[in-house]
Amino acid sequence: MPSMPFHRGEMSQDSERGPTHRTGVQMDGLAPKEPPTLRPAIDPAARASKKMYDGLSASSAGLELGIAVGLGAFFGSWLDGKLGTEPWMLLLFLAFGLIAGFRGVLRAVARAERAAARE
Repeated sequence: MPSMPFHRGEMSQDSERGPTHRTGVQMDGLAPKEPPTLRPAIDPAARASKKMYDGLSASSAGLELGIAVGLGAFFGSWLDGKLGTEPWMLLLFLAFGLIAGFRGVLRAVARAERAAARE
């Protein structure tokens, strides 16, 4: 029974990887080697697309503010027409829209700060 395999392992899947052990292995009186530094393999294209996504996410904050204010004004005006409380519902829901819009802007700023802190 042969103790060595018939192939040299060149075509195996693990041939491109570094050492398989995270710590050194004592081999017949030889000193163990320094363990390799393990880093996550992140594709540069993935980093670039993540930066682009973060930029688009931050640029949508103004659109979010405008939509929230517009929806609040529209709903308040519609409710004024139904209830007959001429400017009050418009003003109330306009204020709600402003609050919701600024809340969205603050969330986008916090998200951009977290992304900048990661890099």
